[in-house]
Amino acid sequence: MANGLRMQPSNGDIDGFEERLRQRTAKQVHSLDTVPKDPGLRPRGKIPNTPLAVSTLSFLLGIVFSLGFLTFAFGGFDRFWWLTYQIGFYLAAWAAFHWGEFAVTAGWNRDKCSIDSFLLENGSQYHIAHSFAIAEYLITLYFKPSLKSYPYVSQAGIVLAVVGQVLRSSAMIHAAQSFSHVIAMRKVNTHTLVTDGIYRWFRHPSYAGFLYWALGTQLVLQNPISFLGFLIVLWRFFSQRIRSEEGYLIAFFGNDYIQYRKRVGTKIPFIS
Repeated sequence: MANGLRMQPSNGDIDGFEERLRQRTAKQVHSLDTVPKDPGLRPRGKIPNTPLAVSTLSFLLGIVFSLGFLTFAFGGFDRFWWLTYQIGFYLAAWAAFHWGEFAVTAGWNRDKCSIDSFLLENGSQYHIAHSFAIAEYLITLYFKPSLKSYPYVSQAGIVLAVVGQVLRSSAMIHAAQSFSHVIAMRKVNTHTLVTDGIYRWFRHPSYAGFLYWALGTQLVLQNPISFLGFLIVLWRFFSQRIRSEEGYLIAFFGNDYIQYRKRVGTKIPFIS
């Protein structure tokens, strides 16, 4: 003040300022937070839901992808009998899939994004299946390499895996906030019945995409046992999941979904 005296704010002014500050702080959302608003989508795995964990997983998946893609691009390395272009593509496809699940969710479905969006904690059966696939490939390659020498089979697998990945990611992007890794049991304002885009031809394109991607990876490795195992397990899983999910979709959208289901198939064999 001009006379050198400083006016002290009243208690009412202090209380009002602190209240406004609390309200402003409560509204702020940190740009690196990955905590879904829906309590049912909160992460339940053992990996901490932190920016450090997200960056670490992305870094590790990036390393796996880079090494796998380089091995694939160079056609394998003869110095190491097991480092073939087939195993290189498999590792690159696996890393790209899991990173892509998080990246697409973060970009187009932020409210449901968390560390679980990587889908790296899909259960022990998922990791056992992929470990078995690698073991089948390496054991067969070591004892009977001629069984892995059909390039057209691997080439067909590469095409199928890429198509499956594009199909799944496109479905997630197009559905945006209507997509969820967890079956929605209640309808919220952001839920809309998506019937255009890729959904015009596939009723469940993300499921079909994952199935094609998984089977494609086993064709690349020329794994007859794992191919059959993946086919049986995934078909049973998606058959049950689609049946359960469509019960909720009918409850949410009524006759609109029933008519849509009549028009558009799943494009998954023997699941109408």
